[in-house]
Amino acid sequence: MMNSWHDRVQKPKKSRYRWLIYVALVVVYIWAFAGIPYNGIKETAGQISRAILTGIFSPDWDYVYLPDGEDLLRGLLDTLAISILGTVISTIVCIPFAFWAAINMSNSRWVSGSGKMVLSFIRTFPEIVMAILFIKAVGPGSFAGVLALGLHSVGMLGKLFADEVENMEHGPVEALIATGANRMQILWFAVIPQVLPGFLSYTLYRFEINVRSATILGVIGAGGIGTPLIFALSSRNWDRVGIILLGIIVMITIIDMISGAIRKKLV
Repeated sequence: MMNSWHDRVQKPKKSRYRWLIYVALVVVYIWAFAGIPYNGIKETAGQISRAILTGIFSPDWDYVYLPDGEDLLRGLLDTLAISILGTVISTIVCIPFAFWAAINMSNSRWVSGSGKMVLSFIRTFPEIVMAILFIKAVGPGSFAGVLALGLHSVGMLGKLFADEVENMEHGPVEALIATGANRMQILWFAVIPQVLPGFLSYTLYRFEINVRSATILGVIGAGGIGTPLIFALSSRNWDRVGIILLGIIVMITIIDMISGAIRKKLV
């Protein structure tokens, strides 16, 4: 009886807060749309849209493979190589940061807090910004894309790896401590076997994201299939745009299917 009376008292407060959230969301959306300038639709919008659709649905199949120059297959392989190398670099680099940021791997919250702060700082820079910086440092090309993806992924992978370390079972660790094992033995026999499947699953998930990001980095000159895509868009070669987009869709779909199947077996 007391519980039902308590529920009746609490429900109006919850519904009141819920309506406040809805009102706040509406206000935010109105404010966001009000800040978008609308200058009308150009007279050539219909003509250009028809040209884009016609080109996309009638792709340039001759561009799939060109013996004497850059083609779709080379661009997709370049994008795949950039994403693989970027993922490998970020996975290796972020492991020390993950153990640094894990609260159960240090004796002080200040130590783990500083690790989380460093990872948050790295995540604040988008890969496009990092790619622009690396293009200025090492020049345009695939190397700049690899460095940008590798450094940017450290922030997110390090956070996910740290969460995996914090969620592991403490029983094996305590058992090895009781037998007098040192820190290296505890890490090798109790920590790594527990966190390794999660690390591999998160790495595959990040690899899927990096494949998509690598296609975008090429637009600004960081190698990959994005470079011929921006050239085709600039020259309004919609047939080539269509075959490039089709190739990207096929590649990402296949990678997602393979990666998803592997992650299901790991977890």
